[in-house]
This record gives sequence, C-alpha cells and structure tokens, in this order.
Amino acid sequence: MKNAITLDALRAIEAIHQQGSFAGAAKVLFKVPSALTYTIAKLESDLNVALFDRSKKRAVLTSAGQLIVEQGQQLLVATSALENAVQQLETGWETQLSITLDTLVPLPIIFSLISEFDQLNKMTEISINEEVLSGSWESLLSNHAQIVVGATGELPKGNINVVEIAKVEFCFAVAANHPLAEKTQIITGDDIKKFASIVVTDSATSYIRRTTGLLDTRRVIRVSNMSAKINAQSMGLGIGFLPKHMIIDELRQGTLVIKEIEVPRQPEFIYMAWHKDMSGQALNWFIKKLQAVNWSEVFATR
Repeated sequence: MKNAITLDALRAIEAIHQQGSFAGAAKVLFKVPSALTYTIAKLESDLNVALFDRSKKRAVLTSAGQLIVEQGQQLLVATSALENAVQQLETGWETQLSITLDTLVPLPIIFSLISEFDQLNKMTEISINEEVLSGSWESLLSNHAQIVVGATGELPKGNINVVEIAKVEFCFAVAANHPLAEKTQIITGDDIKKFASIVVTDSATSYIRRTTGLLDTRRVIRVSNMSAKINAQSMGLGIGFLPKHMIIDELRQGTLVIKEIEVPRQPEFIYMAWHKDMSGQALNWFIKKLQAVNWSEVFATR
C-alpha cells in the first residue's frame, strides 16, 4: 500500500467530485473514462475503502473520499507551487496562470489580451474562470486565481494589491412586452410585488455570500451569471436591475426598456486585485496590460 495515493489519483478524485461523474471528469482531464475508472478502482483496492458512493446518479464522495479530497488539495497546491517555482527559476515564465473575471466583465477584453500574449510564444497555460459577487474574492484568496478582475463589494483583508478600475451603473430594465413596460408612472414597490425577479446567485462556496439589488417580488428565479439574467429578462421571465454597459444592444434594439423605479440601485465600484507575494513574467505581463485597459470605456453606457 506504499505510495498508493499519487498526484494523478488526487487530481482524478477531485475532478470526479467537481464534475459529479467519471465521464465528466475524464473530459476535463483529457483522459478516457476507462483509465479514470481503473485509477480509482486500483486506489480503492490498495486502500481497501470505497471512495465514491456509486448508488446515486452523481458520483458522491464517501467520508474516506472526502478526507482525501480535503487533504489532497493542500498537496496539489503545494505541488503546483513547486512546479511553478522550478519553472520560474529557469525562465521566469510560469507554467500556469489563472485569471478570474467577475460576471460583469466582458470576456472579449481578456480574450484580446490572451491573443496578444500568444505572440510572445511562451508555454504558459492560461485559465479563465467566471465568478459572481463574493466568488471573485474567494477565487483569489483561496489561490485558485492569481488575478481577479471586476470584483465588487467590501474589500477583503489579506496580502493582496487592489486597484479600483471603474464604476458600474445599473438600471431597472424589463422586456418590451412585459406589463411594466407600458406603465408611464414611476415603478413602485407594489408594482414590483406582482412579478418574478431574476437574480444572479453568488458563486462563493466557503466565503460569505452576498446578494445585491434584491427586490420584494412574488417569486425569484436564480441564474448562474449575468448573461443568463439578461436573456431571462429579455424574454420577459422576470424583472430586475441590469448593468447598463451589458445591455446597450438590447436597449437599441428595443428588446429591453429602462423604467424609472421608486428606489433605484446605486452604482458599484469594481476592482482588479492580485497577490502581493506572487511573481512571474506572465503574471506581471497581464497585470501591466490589464492596468492599461481603458476600463471607463469598457463600462461606458453610451
């Protein structure tokens, strides 16, 4: 049973846990499902314990499996740090860099920077992750990302650099065919109570979750990102506040209309942040490029 738990096995267990299935984990790990099944079966045999409860539709960790995931994450983080340290010792360029974008940030901004970065012909693997509300800060503080762009809310404590990059304006928008679209007076609390609201759920799992722009409505429909919220409101499924810079096309096309509301939502400052104690050529390159972006233009509402 010596060295039964390998790094490959730890990555496999964590991927299965996150994806909820062997097939899903195989895709993200770029392996065939049979190879993943063999890895887990061999580890269970070597340890003489079951790591997953296979009686359910999703692959659910047993208590033993949960212990391995919790303890194994520390080993994976340490291994990744070691790999990066060795690579940086030789070239100064990291093997991996993870960037988290809040759901308020347009993806084309970071894609254009990655395209520019590719011209450097460096072998740094770039991971882009989208989070919502506190999930952005959690991603940075848990070391799942080295840079976060578009985070909002109260600034967390920690050994991080934080730069205010812009201010986001929100408006109360409804579908052109929604009953409230025809109302000429200011939308009141009584008006709102008659309809469903669309809410983007905070993606944080261990950090304190936040809710913003909540309305006292008949019921709530929750979605995972801002694009889904915009689509849902454009279809007339519900109402709510939307970032004005993300619905310019919908407003021009008349799919959505802005209505004046009794209690409007105040603008929010958004931030870019990164770890003070981390270094690397790729990290520094992206920090410099991201700081040079004209964020006021990105979040412009006209």
